Order: sequence, then structure tokens, then C-alpha cells
Amino acid sequence: MWRRFDGDDWDAYDTLPEPIRRRMQQHSYDPWAVNALMLWRSFRRKHASSSRAIVTLGRYLDECERLEREAFAAAHRRRYGTTLPHVAAGASVLRYDAAR
Repeated sequence: MWRRFDGDDWDAYDTLPEPIRRRMQQHSYDPWAVNALMLWRSFRRKHASSSRAIVTLGRYLDECERLEREAFAAAHRRRYGTTLPHVAAGASVLRYDAAR
């Protein structure tokens, strides 16, 4: 589904802006820091401000996470013939409290 680029994940993670690092910590799956850094640089060049690039990358990570969850649920349904219990229950992904 995705391609993981080579590089130092820790260095890439440390280079990302703090709001993106926080979002990556809450991601349901490993969002691959090197890939996120490549996207950050691309969005930063495309947008006039860092804040717009942060919002764009955050939305992109949200969309990737949604697609990953759907792919996992579909694979589970094909293999076991049943819906994942948390999907059937309509449970949402747990997130840290934004007020903290």
C-alpha cells in the first residue's frame, strides 16, 4: 500500500515541527518519520506559511490513517469473514486530550 523511504527515523522525527510530532505519536500505525519529513518539506515549499503546511500535513496523516484502518479491516474481513469488533461497535481511535 505504501512505500517506506530510507533514512534515520529519529533524526527525521526530531526535525519535524512539534505539532506534527504530537500527531504522529497518536497515529494508529507507524507513520514513518522519514516519509513525514519528506512530506513536511514538500508542503512547506508549497504553502506560504509553516502553519498552513502543518495543517495540510496533519490532514494528510489523518487520511493515511483512515486508509490504513480501512485496509486492515478489509483484510480481516476477507480472512476471518467477520468485521473487527471495534469497527462493528463504531468505536473511534483513542486520542490524547487536546487540553493537555
